[in-house]
Amino acid sequence: MKLSIGIVGLPNVGKSTLFNALTKKSVPAENYPFCTIDPSVGVVAVPDERLYKLSDFSKTLKTVPAVVEFVDIAGLVKGASEGEGLGNQFLSHIREVNAIAEVVRIFEDQNVIHVDGKIDPVNDIQVINYELILADMQVVTKRLGSVEKDVKRGDKPAIAEKEALQKMIKVLEAGDLAQNAGLTDDEKVLVQGLNLLTLKPMMYILNKKAGGSNLDEMDGGNEPRYKALIEYLKAQGAKWVVVDAKVEHELMDLVGEEKEMFRAELGAKDDGINELIKGGYDLLNLQTYFTTGVQETRAWTIEKGWNAPMAGTAIHTDFKEKFIRAEVIGWQELLGAGSFAVAREKGLVRTEGKEYIVKDGDVIEFRV
Repeated sequence: MKLSIGIVGLPNVGKSTLFNALTKKSVPAENYPFCTIDPSVGVVAVPDERLYKLSDFSKTLKTVPAVVEFVDIAGLVKGASEGEGLGNQFLSHIREVNAIAEVVRIFEDQNVIHVDGKIDPVNDIQVINYELILADMQVVTKRLGSVEKDVKRGDKPAIAEKEALQKMIKVLEAGDLAQNAGLTDDEKVLVQGLNLLTLKPMMYILNKKAGGSNLDEMDGGNEPRYKALIEYLKAQGAKWVVVDAKVEHELMDLVGEEKEMFRAELGAKDDGINELIKGGYDLLNLQTYFTTGVQETRAWTIEKGWNAPMAGTAIHTDFKEKFIRAEVIGWQELLGAGSFAVAREKGLVRTEGKEYIVKDGDVIEFRV
């Protein structure tokens, strides 16, 4: 299942440095606006200790993690919706991703130029979101004009779509995101083809700098700009993580105690990268089930709410039509039993049919 998250933000907030830390893939990360002109794509393994415990359990030869695709998209600037900077190109790249992760700078450093000449995280978010809103307003307004002919003919789907479009244009004109328009599930399906930017799931990455002047560390976490940021995110019901992109980039080739030792020397505390990857996975409404054996232990990515036949399509598209049954056990139950044979003797392995909704952490054998 290929799903992608676009890393966006103003120039010089640490997007490419973060991308490097995430993917260990070298992309330009100079202190220069628009150094990232073409989006770079990296496939990132989702950290999951369950997978490796199952791999040890099965003494498996090959271990395959779940992955998320991250796309590094060049910095947006005020006026992007009108073509400022490389605005139209950037906005089209954002339309291609499934979710958006906005990088927000929360450190002060005179050597790293801020495009507005000041550090104001809430303003940075509002600049980016305003450009996304303006771009969506253009799309929705155009679509309203196109659908009007079918509405006049009494076409019911067109009438329903117009109602959804009107809901969105109302919130967009008020400076809010389309995702806050209160669309029903049916209405979301009707407008899905528009690929609106502000309907995409969003999260925020608060980028700090070890040893620097970080807003979250000033005044015991009571620095006015940081307090305003957290209050703004909470009011939006937004998800966010705090990372130090530069430190994690410098430490990306280290592991274990050595990595923790160097992180401490650099003055960094938590590893926000793993939290970011897991947060991105959750943002896309994804979950994991496992298959395990001597040859391979693998984490399979599916959407939450999928039934067993749909979950089987992650392995092969034929599984949906040829599905007979699924033998299911929770990963902890399997490890606790010590073997599949003992788990079956204890009645822990369940036989499930087509209506079974797969749970996160299920270990499944499909019968087709």
